[in-house]
Amino acid sequence: MAAAAIEIQGLRKTYRRRGRTAQAALDGLHLTVESGGVHGFLGPNGSGKTTTIRILLGLARADGGSARVFGRAVPRELPLVVGHVGALVENPLFLPGMSGRSQLGLLAQSVGVPATRVDQVLERVALRERADERVKGYSLGMRQRLGIAAALLKDPRLLILDEPSNGLDPAGMKEMRDLVRQLGADGHTVFLSSHLLGEVQQVCDTVAILSRGRCLVHGPVRDVLAAHATGAVTVAVADPERATAVLREGGYDVHPGADGRLQVSGSGSQTADPAQLNRLLGERGLWASEITPVTADLESAFLEITRGQGLGDGEVA
Repeated sequence: MAAAAIEIQGLRKTYRRRGRTAQAALDGLHLTVESGGVHGFLGPNGSGKTTTIRILLGLARADGGSARVFGRAVPRELPLVVGHVGALVENPLFLPGMSGRSQLGLLAQSVGVPATRVDQVLERVALRERADERVKGYSLGMRQRLGIAAALLKDPRLLILDEPSNGLDPAGMKEMRDLVRQLGADGHTVFLSSHLLGEVQQVCDTVAILSRGRCLVHGPVRDVLAAHATGAVTVAVADPERATAVLREGGYDVHPGADGRLQVSGSGSQTADPAQLNRLLGERGLWASEITPVTADLESAFLEITRGQGLGDGEVA
């Protein structure tokens, strides 16, 4: 069986700064990322996401535990697999007075890949037509795509992306989303750190949620959402005030919304079954024009999972 793209066991890292209390960035982190597909890596500020990425890339050293990339121990054996790893960490830096093509050409030379690879990656990130322009004229989205093109020069099996959609406008975010999804579909393993939960939900196959240096939840996105579904439904009816009274008499929890719709959930062991709700309302002469299950989204699941875990109170990203 092929080795997992990333294997992390009991990883620990503490930052010690002069005159300040030592701060644990990672506190026994365990995580396995299988090869292939797009894997989301989420957590509030201070949860240890960036520290984990820096350790995987050999930019920081752990205090304890182990990390492996394609079965090779990091950092000791990283040189054996670094040719299979590409990364975009934070904002990519390019020389503003040079063209994108020229800078990719220099990078290609430095990592020993043929010059023909430059056109291939430019085509892949939809920058070929603008490649001969100076980078100072590029939009933020174009610079991010150029950064991914640089990360793809070695045709890596593992692509680590840290906040690739940060600061992009809606059009740029869609372009990045489509690109990441295609990379995962083409056989790359994409390890995606992001705070844009809606984007992660749309592109990722699995997701890991961190807090205070530990992994709280890890699994397929659909399973994480299913585990945090409320079972509530939205009900639209001509007389919401009377419908609220009827449903509450029937033992349901009802929360009127600003748009006149009612959010209805079961109480105790009772579920908000649409057929039962429709029958109960119909027996009282109330006819629902809409009964729609409330689907869970990654944002609500994330907030529920990290509630009470120190959301947003860390400094180490």
